[in-house]
Amino acid sequence: MSSAFNNLSISQLTALVAILEVRNLSHAATKLGTSQSALSRHLAQFREALGDPLLVRQGREYILTERGAALLDPIKSVLEQLQDISAPSEFSPSTCERRFSIAGSDHVAQYILPELLRDLASVAPKVSIDFRPWQANRFDWLSSGKVDLATSMIEDTPADYHGRVIGEDVAVCCMRSGHPLATEQSLTVEQFLRWPHMKITTGGDKDSFVDAYLRKHSLQRDLKLGVPYYSAALGVIQGSDMLLMLPEHIARKWAEQADVCWRPLEFVKHQFRYWVVWHSRTHSSPEQQWFRQFVYQHCRDSQFLSPGDHPPVYTS
Repeated sequence: MSSAFNNLSISQLTALVAILEVRNLSHAATKLGTSQSALSRHLAQFREALGDPLLVRQGREYILTERGAALLDPIKSVLEQLQDISAPSEFSPSTCERRFSIAGSDHVAQYILPELLRDLASVAPKVSIDFRPWQANRFDWLSSGKVDLATSMIEDTPADYHGRVIGEDVAVCCMRSGHPLATEQSLTVEQFLRWPHMKITTGGDKDSFVDAYLRKHSLQRDLKLGVPYYSAALGVIQGSDMLLMLPEHIARKWAEQADVCWRPLEFVKHQFRYWVVWHSRTHSSPEQQWFRQFVYQHCRDSQFLSPGDHPPVYTS
């Protein structure tokens, strides 16, 4: 095929289809809303590009050459495919068969995932979900496609990522109800350092602000244990004198379910933000847009991720 054909535009190919279908330049011009002289110039280009007259006179009419007849359906098919590509994607949750991947903490899995899955079964029964533990700052999981969406405590989203704030919370110190510090209203730094500590190592950053404060004042806590799961941390707290930094809403929930309590710190304050985060590569996908709104709303409505009175915040 000659190089001239490579330079034909979509509008020119549309004109070619009209000429081949109608086989009359005047009628084709009326159909396309253009002039007969313009189509005559297009036909001359087509003939040169394809090395074939395409239309030949037979009596008072024009008929297609073999080459013209062979081109009509393939070009129409190409134009239809281009139209499908350029048309906005239609999305219906009820027919979606996609498998989405969410990353979050085991606390999210325990308290948000069950209700989310129940609602999902009614609105999108063919959708499947993989849930994996979120590790701090593993944004590469989102960019690579390993994870579609992450829900966690995040300070901010980096470039090429988008985030929506679910809610805000404050940091508190959790301990067993019979702990000697349980009688205090709040904890001084001296009281805080008098006891061993543990931390939850997966999910968002829950206590580095404490360590930063201590380093600034040439102090250090006795960090005895790091565990990846909230459920394991709760079991250890109930049977030891260790202290654990937590978001207040989680500490409150634990206090309702187990023999634990929590106290604020006098010497340092810290506020958490809970985010739903995704990568730019999925930002415009209709399926992803629906799914992240679905997840966001369940997190927002959940009593376990208390949003307070703060409005949603968007970043990009």
